[in-house]
Amino acid sequence: MIPGKASAQLIPQGNAYIGGSLGSFETLSNGRTSMKGWNGGAEWIVLPHIGVAFDASGYYRSGITEYDFLVGPRVSATFGKARPFAQALFGIARVNEAGLKENPFAGGFGGGVDYKIFHNFSWRVQGDYIRTHYLNASQNDFRVSTGLVFRF
Repeated sequence: MIPGKASAQLIPQGNAYIGGSLGSFETLSNGRTSMKGWNGGAEWIVLPHIGVAFDASGYYRSGITEYDFLVGPRVSATFGKARPFAQALFGIARVNEAGLKENPFAGGFGGGVDYKIFHNFSWRVQGDYIRTHYLNASQNDFRVSTGLVFRF
């Protein structure tokens, strides 16, 4: 076996994540409000500590929905069973409030940690700051998410 190939096999090629999420959002009608939803995504690891992350989420409250679709770099390191990471993600949000629909630019900055529970499965806890700009106003939103990660 070639040493270079052996060490490359120790690095996962990527991961997929799905979980629940709770967010604090600025809205037009309610000011700041909390919304429950889901968060999921995938990461393709391109270098030992650098990946490209794809993130999608949806949040719901009576009369309000928000979907975020983001992509960007993720930096991580592994310490035993823990894999902390930081990310900067950019994309669009799909906001529907009081019948008004808009697709503003969105930027997300945050991080978290994956904790290996067995073989290729980990548990993730993450927090993010999401900034959007729609209807001539900026929104500063926050979310926390947790769920299952499958590493491949």
